[in-house]
Amino acid sequence: MGIPYITEGEVGHLLDWNTMVQALADGHAAPRAQLADQLLSDGSRKMLSRAAWVSGRGVAVKSVTIFPDCSPSVQGAMLLFNEQTGAVDAVIDGALVTRWKTAADSVLGAKLLANPGAQKLLIIGAGAVAKALIEAYRAVFPDISITLWNRTQAKAEALARTSGCAVATQLQAAIEQTDILSCATMSSEPVFNGNWLRAGQHVDLIGAYTPEMREADDTAMQRARIFVDCFDTTLDDIGELRIPLASGAITRADVKGDFYDLVQGMQGRQSDKDITLFKNGGGAHLDLMIGRAILAAWQNKAPD
Repeated sequence: MGIPYITEGEVGHLLDWNTMVQALADGHAAPRAQLADQLLSDGSRKMLSRAAWVSGRGVAVKSVTIFPDCSPSVQGAMLLFNEQTGAVDAVIDGALVTRWKTAADSVLGAKLLANPGAQKLLIIGAGAVAKALIEAYRAVFPDISITLWNRTQAKAEALARTSGCAVATQLQAAIEQTDILSCATMSSEPVFNGNWLRAGQHVDLIGAYTPEMREADDTAMQRARIFVDCFDTTLDDIGELRIPLASGAITRADVKGDFYDLVQGMQGRQSDKDITLFKNGGGAHLDLMIGRAILAAWQNKAPD
């Protein structure tokens, strides 16, 4: 048998969100990953490669091209290498890995930090990430009710029709009423006012991925106990943390921990009155953990 190239069509129906969230939790019980990124560009066209080595999980490199003038604009794949032999175990479609990684990352954050009795989720955004979040939160928090808000209300309404969610028209009122707030936008400026948050809420920030982007303002950061999925991929590289750290709005000590700390025993939420805030920054080590779970599902599937 040759090296498999695994796509959504081959394995998507075999995957489930609880397994993917657990794969991330299990991966963070291991030693911290070694990480390295490389970005090449030719004008607006870019290629990003992100590599990780996780003891007990192996080695992975995910490379994607970002060509704004093409459709789709982002394409790529991940190589999974065997830790013992160095051989390539599999090639996995990049979009497949990213979809499951991104939503599982946020839902693990909510499992570790949100109030156990959380019943309401508000998602800001109505794109592909929002769709995956709806599936993931419903699988892991089966009793949760979900409301959508988007700057273009018609997009929220379209997603709501296919997903059975409610639609909010007033963002402040929707935030004040929710238990978990998940932001999945492409905004470079804060999308909500931190004064709208109330005691006990959990804030999940996904969209910002460059040093200039952020979804939460200084007030939100100052009112919350802050956590990230990985210190190495967020503090210096994503505006959500980089901007308020540089201005002095928050200090490094305000960022209490990451997944390694939380999975290995750190208490995140100290009371049901805490506002917890989690930055989903991604990273190749998360791709590797999810990729291993995808490969396991492919290997265990019934033969054709």
